[in-house]
Amino acid sequence: QVQLVESGGGLVQAGDSLRLSCAASGRSYSNYIMGWFRQAPGKEREFVSGIKWTLGSTYYADSVKGRFTISRDKTKNTVYLQMNSLKPEDTAVYYCAARGSSYWSIDADEYSYWGQGTQATVSS
Repeated sequence: QVQLVESGGGLVQAGDSLRLSCAASGRSYSNYIMGWFRQAPGKEREFVSGIKWTLGSTYYADSVKGRFTISRDKTKNTVYLQMNSLKPEDTAVYYCAARGSSYWSIDADEYSYWGQGTQATVSS
């Protein structure tokens, strides 16, 4: 049974950092893309970043490029999202997701597995 469990959210001030973790279990994620999405109140879920599990190549939304870094630890089956220079507009529930393809997609509908989400709140 596939399970994605996020952790690491919290309340921080603008300019601070947070590191989100996503523990993945239940299958091999070779040739999968692991993604981070976020959803703010009243807004649609949006792509933040993705990483190819096998190759480690990464992709970022323009809004977070240069501030966020995605990585994965194969030995721990865990994906991380390091978020630096946080802004109030980064406030959202952050979700980890898995897509069974090596082709990039920013469409949430193309990700089959989802975690329960973790709240990140950035105060001004």
